Amino acid sequence: MDRAVLALVVLVAASGCLGLSPDGSPAPGTPAPPADADLRDSYAVTVTAVVDGDTVKIRYRNGTQDTVRLLGVDTPETSGENDPAEFEGVPETAAGRSCLGEAGHDATRAMTQRLLGETVTIGVDAESDRRGYYGRLLGYIYQDGENVNYWLLTEGHARVYDSQFTERAAFDAAEQRARANGTGLWTCATENPVTATGTGGDTVAADGGTVTGALAITDIHADAAGDDRENLNDEFVRFENRGETDLDLSGWTVSDAADHRFRFPDGTTVDPGARLTLRTGSGTDSATTLYWGQGSPVWNNDGDTVTVRAENGTVMARRGY
Repeated sequence: MDRAVLALVVLVAASGCLGLSPDGSPAPGTPAPPADADLRDSYAVTVTAVVDGDTVKIRYRNGTQDTVRLLGVDTPETSGENDPAEFEGVPETAAGRSCLGEAGHDATRAMTQRLLGETVTIGVDAESDRRGYYGRLLGYIYQDGENVNYWLLTEGHARVYDSQFTERAAFDAAEQRARANGTGLWTCATENPVTATGTGGDTVAADGGTVTGALAITDIHADAAGDDRENLNDEFVRFENRGETDLDLSGWTVSDAADHRFRFPDGTTVDPGARLTLRTGSGTDSATTLYWGQGSPVWNNDGDTVTVRAENGTVMARRGY
């Protein structure tokens, strides 16, 4: 390692900067830095790749490459099997694992959309190790004055990682709020403390699914009568509008854990209290039934996750089985 690179790495490790925007001021909406933080040093880097929701590759200004493992947070795995026991309230079932896998992809997509190719600021924590497994830098990422690690928790993309770091209390509180609201990955939890409201916020449906707003997934008929491949229209998902006004689903999508996606046609609306059925095969759409037009089954008989997203990507309902 040449002298310039060594100096940069030592400087990053020594900074301990927390909660800073690039100009050195406290980042709004994130935990304030501790009194002993060195506010003079911040480090602009470019995000060159998003490995998953909590790991990114970066390039320093002198061209040196590094990998950052976001400190204090843990997003669900996308390339391996998740352990639901690590995520409070998520059932230790195939459905729970499948739901977490989908949430892991959500986190990766969110981080890719937000950070890939962007110039951000990194900082380390005086109470944490500087390097973790595989030699990755353990740090915070700041973008536009916001602590991205903390943002992952507020959006329900991550849990707090069980380790020692300065902002542990603030991070724990952010996770607890996301869990209480059933936000993001916490839609996978069946032990959700939120009570159903019917028309607002994240709620728990009577069938165990989760709802953001009025839409509920009421029925999942994955195992069609006879040979599934010969009876595609007996494989279906049914939705219900539990709100008090018409629900416009134009541009919303339905997906499974493998990311097969159906887009609701423009003009699709569901009256209050009405139900809409999505069948896998082909047919003529009506006000109460839509057809995906698939040539093979979509929903796995041995467990899958139904996820509904609004056009902007917000998860509006999710249910595993």
